[in-house]
Amino acid sequence: MKTMFVMLLLLSGFTLVNCSPKHPKIGLLLHSYDAPRWKNDQRYLTEAVKQLNGTTMVRVADNNAKKQIEQAKELIGKGAMVLIVIPVDQAAAAEIVRLAHKKEIRVIAYDRLINNCRLDYYVSTDNIRVGEIQAAYLTKIKPKGNYAIIGGPPNDNNSRMLYIGQMNILQPFIERDEIQLVFRQFADSWTEQEGYRLTLSCIQATHKKVDALICGNDAMALGAIKALIENHLVNKVSVAGQDADMANINEITKGNQAVTVFKRIKTMATTAADLAIHIANGESIEPYFSTISNGERLVPSYLIDALAVHEGNVEMTAIAEGN
Repeated sequence: MKTMFVMLLLLSGFTLVNCSPKHPKIGLLLHSYDAPRWKNDQRYLTEAVKQLNGTTMVRVADNNAKKQIEQAKELIGKGAMVLIVIPVDQAAAAEIVRLAHKKEIRVIAYDRLINNCRLDYYVSTDNIRVGEIQAAYLTKIKPKGNYAIIGGPPNDNNSRMLYIGQMNILQPFIERDEIQLVFRQFADSWTEQEGYRLTLSCIQATHKKVDALICGNDAMALGAIKALIENHLVNKVSVAGQDADMANINEITKGNQAVTVFKRIKTMATTAADLAIHIANGESIEPYFSTISNGERLVPSYLIDALAVHEGNVEMTAIAEGN
């Protein structure tokens, strides 16, 4: 219902102010394909733009911030009317916003906020809510014990928001001395290798005395599961991730992962595409769902809700929605 409300708000607030281009060009700047979901995001975005009679120009930066800025210059030069950006570096990408604004091109940050600039719009999952979902599910199945958190990179704003959500749930348990936070580290990247490395550090630091492990994403959760298997702790430690990657869905069905969080990326992508096309068509945008501070302004934001995926509801959620 919340997602539908977002879309209705978005669509209801556009007022035509001039003639529309026949096939508006939308630039899509991806940071990389470092997780399985990103090719799905690209596919959903390009399909949604096409359905709205637009064309998409896609560039992938391979996690190189300088390369992404050069790609932005290229797409601006090729006539992009709006840029949708998944930033490599949330600070460095402010230069993309400045370059676009010089040409009166608006920028939509997708999934990751772009900080300290006059960013136009932000479309994402509510990442504080994602962290809350992870922690809430684990505290239901393990309301007492030793907890560990392996967060995403500290330079990614999403890592901070996930952590805030996780601690929103965990803090009351910690204050009642029902849960002990015995390990907390943030990764260098959102990768399986980092999840593996930090889980080994956790196992060593806690002398294998850990009951639940919250990972920043599913890739790190896979690394965590590998480390737990090697140390004969799999099924003893409840693992949480996010993204509902198919590899992790399989781990849930095997009992190796307790929960992941399904982000409605098709809805996210459709929302971003719809917003971009309306901007390109010269339509004013009045309402927005909420605002998030990026350090310089309160950015109009469209935040899509997420839900827990566990063994009991896999077929009704991630698989049913074709993620």
